[in-house]
Amino acid sequence: MSIVMLTGFPGFIGTRLVEKLASFRTEIEKFYLLVQSKYRSLAEEKIREIEARIPNSSGKFELVEGDITLPDLGIKGAERFKEEINEFFHLAAVYDLAVSFDLGFKVNVNGTENVINFLLECKNLEKFHYVSTAYVSGWLTGVFSEDDFDQAQEFKNYYEETKFLAEKVVRFNRHLIPTAIYRPGIVVGDSKTGETAKFDGPYYVVLLMLKLPNGSPFPKVGSGEAEVNVVPVDYVVDSICYISSRDDISWKVYHLTDPRPHKVFELVKIFEERLGKRFNYFQISPQKLKKLMSPKIVQKIVGMPVQLIDYFDHQVHYESKKTQSVLAEGGISCPDFLDYVDVFLKFIIENRKKIARHGLV
Repeated sequence: MSIVMLTGFPGFIGTRLVEKLASFRTEIEKFYLLVQSKYRSLAEEKIREIEARIPNSSGKFELVEGDITLPDLGIKGAERFKEEINEFFHLAAVYDLAVSFDLGFKVNVNGTENVINFLLECKNLEKFHYVSTAYVSGWLTGVFSEDDFDQAQEFKNYYEETKFLAEKVVRFNRHLIPTAIYRPGIVVGDSKTGETAKFDGPYYVVLLMLKLPNGSPFPKVGSGEAEVNVVPVDYVVDSICYISSRDDISWKVYHLTDPRPHKVFELVKIFEERLGKRFNYFQISPQKLKKLMSPKIVQKIVGMPVQLIDYFDHQVHYESKKTQSVLAEGGISCPDFLDYVDVFLKFIIENRKKIARHGLV
């Protein structure tokens, strides 16, 4: 039997992962869910929803108030949990391209250091699952595989940099803690329902298109040939859940990325067509567009952070052959974005005034 602790609840991915683990991995008898006190009411609501959907799950979930930025994760009576848990999932992080270095370092790096220090005192720990990001690649170009990491790369923003530094902390301790590292691409909503908890990344482009009248000028940034590595949240959750159930995960990195991604301008044109829009495209370099969008007021009017522009013409491919091979054994594969793009767009149109453009911090 397994006793699990998880950070990142009641965040969108964390909540869905808890429900998937409770459904699929029946050997888990207890979930300790680390939650900040300010999110306790939301967390209690999410637990009630999960228990209503999963038979015989009542009593499996226990909220533990804490904060990853504090020693012992801010948990009162932490020794009890160090004795009990044998598996740990660390999802809590700041997922924001515009995050400041100080906040990103505090949550992503110091928070991960505190998790590691906590785990080093867990006597029965068997597995540690750390959710990183494919974008630890920074400004590197070409192919970036599961085996790649530190190549003295520079970074587009502090989100990438602090997630890189956090993964570095995890790697430094891998000889002491049995670890699996998961690197998702750009996580979007559910491939069947479109449901998501926040609008960022490609959502900004769609929201701008919806705002503009037909015939408006619309930028084609750079060549338009850069890959957009989009993955739906259900694929990410299913993959982590399946891989976590295996015994051969230690010291491995898994790219939860699309092996056949579409390109930027290809998707822009698809969005335009499916939304029934028509724009007049004009060529512009990323550097020039960033300069035009640098004033905060412009970013507010356009509805996207200037940091996003760097991704429109950055040529990198995230190799995932090793991960795809493992997932194939569990019958899991990444759906083509075009297979769920209509659901993706429908959810945006129906919920564009309800969904936030930021997650839990």
